[in-house]
Amino acid sequence: MNAPSAMNDQEMNGQPIVEFFQLVANPHPPRRADRSAGGSVPVRALRYCEAMTTASAFGWYVFIPLTFKVVWDGSSILWTYQGIDEWLPLTRETAQFPNFKQKFDELAPASVRGFAPPFLTASFQPGGLQIWTGCLVRTAPGWSLLVRGAANFPKSLSYQTFEGIIETDKWFGPLFDNIRILKTDVPVEFRSDIPFLQVQPVRKEVYADKFLQNYAVRDMSELGAADWDAFHRTVVAPNTVPDRKPGRYAVSVRKAAHAAGLRKVDAGAAS
Repeated sequence: MNAPSAMNDQEMNGQPIVEFFQLVANPHPPRRADRSAGGSVPVRALRYCEAMTTASAFGWYVFIPLTFKVVWDGSSILWTYQGIDEWLPLTRETAQFPNFKQKFDELAPASVRGFAPPFLTASFQPGGLQIWTGCLVRTAPGWSLLVRGAANFPKSLSYQTFEGIIETDKWFGPLFDNIRILKTDVPVEFRSDIPFLQVQPVRKEVYADKFLQNYAVRDMSELGAADWDAFHRTVVAPNTVPDRKPGRYAVSVRKAAHAAGLRKVDAGAAS
């Protein structure tokens, strides 16, 4: 089954491509990613750069359940959060979300009590920290999730977010990500009102080695007449037309998507 027919089957059956289970209460639940990247995309790019806005809107934002800070001294990590006035060590290299462990054990079946996912976990790698979003996640059969930082948001200079692909149709567990703190002895803030992650659906066959080995690298002598004609339409013609209007690519892509019924643009996101 190819990817388009698989997606259509999912839509016909009414089964979500992805399901988020919010274990920790969060005023900012997961939501569809935004074409403007929360207002970070310049207005001109929002209007004319379809490549950037499409990438920004691809997937869903996931937020952490509270604002907190960490500081790394090169050896150990301390953390603090809203409502307390002290820095707490990551005891035994982990920290639970405040008051969550008791709630988890009260609501969970007996077989999983005592296994509340930790909120923060210090890595054995220098400056490494694993942060849980408070969610569990599951995808429909054949779908995985690419987990990464939010696309086209300004990146922090104080930490690096790692990326990973998780086969969440089989692996049902906490949605977390690993970061690496880059600065020592400087408090690094993680805000609950800014997307921490952007998760994107990927068909398994798309990242299979057999699929990714199917590529070619050619030199200019191998460009044929059809290739040069396509280059002319894309590059030369738009730049030789008097009073050229910007955004031709964006217009053509949006028209094609509308004709195919592939995208429903929210009026607020498109404005």
